[in-house]
Amino acid sequence: MEEGPFLMGCGAGFSGDRTDAPGSVVDAIVRSGRPGAIMFETLAERTLALGHVARRADPDAGFEPLLAELVGPVLPACLDAGIPVVGNFGAANPPAAARLLQRLAADAGLMPPRIAVVHGDDIRDLDLDGMEAAEGDAAPSRDGAELVAANVYLGARPIADALRAGAEIVVTGRVADPALALGPLVAHFGWEWDDWDRLAAGTLVGHLLECGSQVTGGYFADPGFKEVPRPEAIGFPIAEVAADGSAIITKAHGTGGCVSVRTVTEQVLYEVHDPASYLTPDVILDVTAVRLRQDGPDRVAVSGARGRPAPPSLKATVSFAGDWIGEAEIS
Repeated sequence: MEEGPFLMGCGAGFSGDRTDAPGSVVDAIVRSGRPGAIMFETLAERTLALGHVARRADPDAGFEPLLAELVGPVLPACLDAGIPVVGNFGAANPPAAARLLQRLAADAGLMPPRIAVVHGDDIRDLDLDGMEAAEGDAAPSRDGAELVAANVYLGARPIADALRAGAEIVVTGRVADPALALGPLVAHFGWEWDDWDRLAAGTLVGHLLECGSQVTGGYFADPGFKEVPRPEAIGFPIAEVAADGSAIITKAHGTGGCVSVRTVTEQVLYEVHDPASYLTPDVILDVTAVRLRQDGPDRVAVSGARGRPAPPSLKATVSFAGDWIGEAEIS
């Protein structure tokens, strides 16, 4: 078991995120001399459904459209420094994403990387009528509508298993967002799958990193009220994680944005329905006793996550072709 710290970085927080961001994260991990990994979170319910539509039109499509631009520039440094790359950029076609990554490595004159592909999230062939609806949702029913996508949220175990087996890149489809960080942490520290508090701590790290620059000021910024320096050059987050799961949330030196108790507080609570019971495939996370402490400029210490056994069922997202188009704008 490594005693840490282990540097867990984030290179993307959504599909189409800034392609220049991963470079500074990887550079910071390399310069630290510490072991680390980088995660790419590029999936939402809509983007996964769009991936299935794209794969229908082209069997070699359906993964993150900017995969080459996101990962290609940092791939040589990651492989050379032994920094695993983990991403749900496989979307609706993880095998095709893996093939593209193999080509990128070959084009860069690199040795063929060891790539693991996580399968099992696509459940379109299952009977969906027996699924229970989440609170506020309608029970899934075909009702004559065309089924576009059905994917279950997998956990961190296959990611950790792949890394322990020597994978340098792990490509997934739909997994729970925090699993992209928890998998590398379990593989590195050797945490047990019933060590609920450590699994909860690793899940909290993943939750803080999963949205990219949200925790470094992007979500927090409100000009004139909550100022964030140099938002046009906002840095992406890095977590320095100890063996007990406690962590320092920070960002690459010289980048814009900020990491403060307030930015981290907002991200802790982001998309959390019940702070005492944040459900994931690996653990139920309780953040009600989490403690945040400013540990220096752009450094926030996070501790106190508590965990309980994972729920007995898994969440799934199901998409049907419909008659309505929703449009959302953000500026």
